[in-house]
Amino acid sequence: MTPVFFASELEGVATWWRIMRKDGVTLAFTSHNRPLVFDGITHLAAPGMLPSAIRRTARLERDSVEVQGILAHDAISVADLESGRYADARVAIGLVDWTSLERASLFHGTLGNVSAEDQGFAAELRSAKAALEEDFVPRTSPTCRAAFCDAACRLNPARFTRIGEASLIDADRNAVGFGGASSEVYRHGQVRWIDGPHSGITMHVVDVHGGLLVLDQAVASDVAAGHRAYLREGCDHTIDTCTNRFGNATNFQGEPFLPGNDLLTRYPTSSS
Repeated sequence: MTPVFFASELEGVATWWRIMRKDGVTLAFTSHNRPLVFDGITHLAAPGMLPSAIRRTARLERDSVEVQGILAHDAISVADLESGRYADARVAIGLVDWTSLERASLFHGTLGNVSAEDQGFAAELRSAKAALEEDFVPRTSPTCRAAFCDAACRLNPARFTRIGEASLIDADRNAVGFGGASSEVYRHGQVRWIDGPHSGITMHVVDVHGGLLVLDQAVASDVAAGHRAYLREGCDHTIDTCTNRFGNATNFQGEPFLPGNDLLTRYPTSSS
């Protein structure tokens, strides 16, 4: 049964919130002046958070959330924010009675864009209802709409993933060499770091040049030889690659032979 808060004039009610990052790290805080432990999680005291308004409706539009100071705690470092560790992190916000630890959840969603603001950071909070605004009707395209090795692609990711050790780092070019991983098969692939300053972060391979994998994010200067990462091969989403390299044309999620919009601009000529 959901507890009823603010039913009497004097109650010990505090706000709690949790940030669950995609790399598995969970940070929890409370506006109370001391840590509170419930649901097996210690919520650190962070009285600087100001919950301005949380409005929930039974309609399909997004719930309205206004919160200040949600990223202001010392446990949240600038380096982690700038490196993207909080991108698309799940967020939960609620109320708790600090004496009985009765609690209720008011908001579930994800972190959106994070920007610097007044010596701190401000983040967009996207309600879980935002998923209802996505258009799930596929649009025709000559290239495959599936992500490589996802449920639509149906290829086993274990076949195209291996662990590699960094052997050469060029931070100026955002490039890393992984021994024998300089092959073109890693173009459009992924590098998910196991060790080092980027541990838990996934980077995408945008180019293969000079035996190095060029990544889409800046490589920290303290990345060293021997740091390990999961290396996933890539796919350019064309029917030729799907057929000849992977033998997976049956699951190709595109229309490579469908005439495009340029067909509408064609007109007959004497030679035709």
